[in-house]
Amino acid sequence: MSNTPPPEAPRASSRGRRGGRKKAGKAPSLFGQLLPWLGLASLVIICDQATKFQIQRSLQPGDRIVLIQDWFDLTLVFNPGAAFSFLANASGWQRWFFIGIGALATSYLLWLLIRHSGQRLFSTGLSLILGGAIGNVIDRVWQGQVVDFLLAHWREVFFWPAFNVADSAITVGAMILILDEIRRVSRTR
Repeated sequence: MSNTPPPEAPRASSRGRRGGRKKAGKAPSLFGQLLPWLGLASLVIICDQATKFQIQRSLQPGDRIVLIQDWFDLTLVFNPGAAFSFLANASGWQRWFFIGIGALATSYLLWLLIRHSGQRLFSTGLSLILGGAIGNVIDRVWQGQVVDFLLAHWREVFFWPAFNVADSAITVGAMILILDEIRRVSRTR
């Protein structure tokens, strides 16, 4: 008999064996997480710019096409200001001011999307707002004003300021964010 210890049995390797360890699933990349939300924002931008292009080809400023009698028309209006024509009569500086605000808003919305891309309702609202903001900034950069063409009114008595697809996306996005916050608060109670 020898005094040497017996050799150790070889350890079983999990490589190549069936039933071994499963590969850990790769976490989606940041771009992969953002892709659906950037896609939604891009869809808003494309729809917004396409409708504005078509309206400008079809109508002269101030023309109106009745869609729903006494309620809804298509028109072509240019707004150098913000919502409700805020600062529309300023001397031109407002163009760059609103482009700057749009750029800051875009950066902030992208940051929020990066941080909360897994929250579907919240990210849907952010994406709609992002697409709308970029759509209107594109107008300001290329034309110096926003193209509006949707006119809601009651007969010829009350007129809501003309708006566009980008404005509609921003409004719907804001409503979704409010709904998401209401749901979040109600879950914590």
